[in-house]
Amino acid sequence: MDVLSRRCFLAALGSAALLRSRADWARARERTLANMQLVMGDLPPKSKAPLDVMTFEKLAQPGFTRTYLTFAGGDDDRVPAFLLTPENLRRPAPAMLCLHQTTRIGKGEPAGVGGLPNLHYAQELAARGYVALAPDYPNFGDYFFDSYAHGYASATMKGIVNHRRAVDLLESLAEVDRGRIGCIGHSLGGHNTLFISTFDERIRAMVSSCGFNSFKKYYGGNLTGWSHKGYMPRIAERYGKDPAKMPFDFPDILIALAPRPLFINAPLRDANFEVSGVNDCVDAALPVYKKIFHAADRLAVVHPDAQHDFPPPAREQAYQFLEKWLGRKA
Repeated sequence: MDVLSRRCFLAALGSAALLRSRADWARARERTLANMQLVMGDLPPKSKAPLDVMTFEKLAQPGFTRTYLTFAGGDDDRVPAFLLTPENLRRPAPAMLCLHQTTRIGKGEPAGVGGLPNLHYAQELAARGYVALAPDYPNFGDYFFDSYAHGYASATMKGIVNHRRAVDLLESLAEVDRGRIGCIGHSLGGHNTLFISTFDERIRAMVSSCGFNSFKKYYGGNLTGWSHKGYMPRIAERYGKDPAKMPFDFPDILIALAPRPLFINAPLRDANFEVSGVNDCVDAALPVYKKIFHAADRLAVVHPDAQHDFPPPAREQAYQFLEKWLGRKA
């Protein structure tokens, strides 16, 4: 089957109108996972190597402690991260993997060390009682790693591998309730939240801010921004940066995430991810949440009158959504 025929077949299979049962959804989900790997490269087997966490600095903050650490990424590398642990935990608390946007300081922005105050969500969640872990994506912050020299087909897949290890780290902590782990991110972190959550079902709830729209409406269908070495070069090499030839799109991902709770911040004036393209994805996934899983309240989208940003009212709505589905500390 050629690429275009395969894409047409997948579009038909993944259409919410044709998904009438959980068995239909499960088959569509497996095909989406397979086709994401056509673009990102194969997901490696889960590493059994020790996390070998090394702690370098602890700093007390109002309501939590921020710890600078590194953990083994599984490729003879060490991933730097900030761990934010709330004070006075009486029992294991919910936890959030907090993924940063495209910013030189990487993990430091969600952790509140610098960057934009509207993106200090790891710090804000820790103050609300969540254990928060903010790692660096390859070649941001303190983490320098050549994904391609290590055999990866994309930096995106190496990010997924590292984020899976980050979930391992959260699960290893006595302070964390392993059944209440979520993921949040803005922009780069917004789509990486969707990517890791698609492959790792231990993530029970998600917040994606300014993280995606349909490939067809991404800059008018020009996928150059998705095809450089920081993302997925095969989008150019194999698929000619043509949305019609791509073997997956974000509606497929949202359908694959069902019925887990997903909150989407999609500002009206986001120049990166045009808002009607976000709504196309939501419209495709909502029937699956609603009709197959009877869980329409688990898929939420807000449209603040803002640009590529995560303004305070939208963040508050996101945190309330997380508290609904993951709870709060005891």
